Amino acid sequence: MMNVKQDKTLVIIGGGAAGFFCAVNAAQLNPRLKVVIIEKNNKLLSKVKVSGGGRCNVTHSCFDNVELSKQYPRGQQFLKKAFHWFSVTDTINWFKEKGVALKTETDGRMFPESNTSQTIIDCLMQEANRYNIEILLSSDVSKINKKENLFEINFQNLTKIITANYVCVACGGFPKISQFDWLSNLGHTIQNPVPSLFTFNIPNNNITALMGLSVEKATIKIVGTKLQSEGALLITHWGLSGPAILKLSAFAAIELANKNYSFEVLINWLDGFNDQTLKDELLFLRQQLATQKLHSKNPFGLPNRLWEYLLLLSDINENIRWADLPSKQQNLLIKNLTAQSFLVKGKTTFKEEFVTCGGINLNEVDVNTMQSKKTKNLFFAGEILNIDGITGGFNFQNAWTTGWIAAKAIAASN
Repeated sequence: MMNVKQDKTLVIIGGGAAGFFCAVNAAQLNPRLKVVIIEKNNKLLSKVKVSGGGRCNVTHSCFDNVELSKQYPRGQQFLKKAFHWFSVTDTINWFKEKGVALKTETDGRMFPESNTSQTIIDCLMQEANRYNIEILLSSDVSKINKKENLFEINFQNLTKIITANYVCVACGGFPKISQFDWLSNLGHTIQNPVPSLFTFNIPNNNITALMGLSVEKATIKIVGTKLQSEGALLITHWGLSGPAILKLSAFAAIELANKNYSFEVLINWLDGFNDQTLKDELLFLRQQLATQKLHSKNPFGLPNRLWEYLLLLSDINENIRWADLPSKQQNLLIKNLTAQSFLVKGKTTFKEEFVTCGGINLNEVDVNTMQSKKTKNLFFAGEILNIDGITGGFNFQNAWTTGWIAAKAIAASN
């Protein structure tokens, strides 16, 4: 622990990834700062704990800032500038300097080599202890007042008031716009929050009998929109999940909320085929596999259970040979393989990783400092901003980047 005279106070609201990263970096860059983290719950870094199945998906091995920014349905242009200040490489190096090595998996996700989120939690907690950062748990902020050069922070069900020279709001997103009310008196515009990163429910559809089955690369389109996604798709007991669905849910979050999560999707199970090219391929297969039965020969590399399901759905019985496939059944098979329709009714949160889009309007925040353009010495970091990324470590990278930029600006201004 460091014993240095502290003459100004930084209060960070939120004990998650962005809040901790801002706190430890501000304290390291300027030891004269008194740094306080306020967390409304009785646990710290709870999203870090559950991320990546308890392994913590720290970031993603995407080192081109333009490409990296494209993984954020909201906040692309803002983050393209922000990543100039603190990139994926900076994240890797920061943790490496603290003794935490990261490893890259085949899909680009990066985890601590220990394979446990506790490593990241321990690292951040050790840094907080090293710089004597004060932590207040079970302290729910109800209001922030600005009086001359000081902030007064009020709490729910508590009579005490904390004063601060600087405030960084890093409390994550909220599912309801009313939950932003305690920030409204500071003059900021709130983009209406809606869920992002969720799976699709398709009740009463017999494809759910194939739960646990996955396809490496499928294309999913939302009917009536230009929105589509491709990638791995997983069938669950309630509907559709996997990276392709989660990415689509993020980019379509606002439109799907407006549809009250009732919409139609089309799935192309075959990468590289459309209805015409598949028709040509089937004509070729009927010649090459003429005497073989469709049910016993799966020529597209699909999981066998899915192939059999699609054949039955296309009214193709077990005894039909390729040479005898009627045109009506062939056309049905083409449709089911390249544009199978599903009616989605509702959504399910992806594991415990609840993410929202919406939050503080980015036009009201200086990307180079994360300082409010409305209120001097008020800063924002993490998901409280109208920024959200797809699954794969991108939301944590936003937390590290915005937390670090805020920390650097605060430390330099004291």
